[in-house]
Amino acid sequence: MADRGDYLGMLRVTHSLRVPALRSAIRALRLSLGSRGLDAGCGIGLPALLLAEAVGPAGHVTGLDLSPAFLAYARGVVAEAGLSEQVSFREGDVRELPFDDDAFDWAWSADCVGYAPLEPLPLVKELVRVVRPGGIVAILAWSSEKLLPGYPLLEARLGATFSGIAPFAKGKRAELHFMRALGWFREAGLRAPTARTFAGDACAPLTDDLYNALTALFEMRWSGVETELTREDWAAYQRLCLPESPDFVLNHPDYYAFFTYSMFHGKVAG
Repeated sequence: MADRGDYLGMLRVTHSLRVPALRSAIRALRLSLGSRGLDAGCGIGLPALLLAEAVGPAGHVTGLDLSPAFLAYARGVVAEAGLSEQVSFREGDVRELPFDDDAFDWAWSADCVGYAPLEPLPLVKELVRVVRPGGIVAILAWSSEKLLPGYPLLEARLGATFSGIAPFAKGKRAELHFMRALGWFREAGLRAPTARTFAGDACAPLTDDLYNALTALFEMRWSGVETELTREDWAAYQRLCLPESPDFVLNHPDYYAFFTYSMFHGKVAG
């Protein structure tokens, strides 16, 4: 398991891969220019820049995260982009948001609420609490990938490992799975709950940014899998998924991969 410093680096490197899907999701929300919103579980602040782009110079995005290291990095990113007046950050817990009722026009959470290993319904209700009536609550998360073209059996076995199904765990109740979020939204009283999925992809020849992003993604998705694979599958993993291997799959001239983000959103009643 990567430590927090390594994970910060992986979030930074893989961002370029995620941007098209995240930007498509944000466009689908049709956030109002000049609106004020919350990015709950904002990580290192890179998605907050995309949200700020959507609400324009008169809008404001507040990012919230538990990690001081992530927030320090996020503030640097925002300052470098010249958006410190438009985007601010606060340390806090998504389980108990440090904001008044109806404080925002919308709330967004990517790869956090409903995806982190916490009971999802109380977290969704917290997002609802801080959004004004008629405002939007949206959660989204990485929901699938096809990263090893030509090797579906190996990828299926990797996907069934503890790391591959993370953050879900064996024995977890079905209704707690992220793809059941429509039920959480209904229980939280959100109107017109809606689900949409957005795809991103990568095609050879890969840019340096995409090559590095996919290399980091392999490590994020399939770390520590050796004990869960057969000897044959472990050998295939080492041959195809490690950048030092002469057969590293990203070097194939016909490489193509895709992944999806799924988003659930609804309106606060009232």
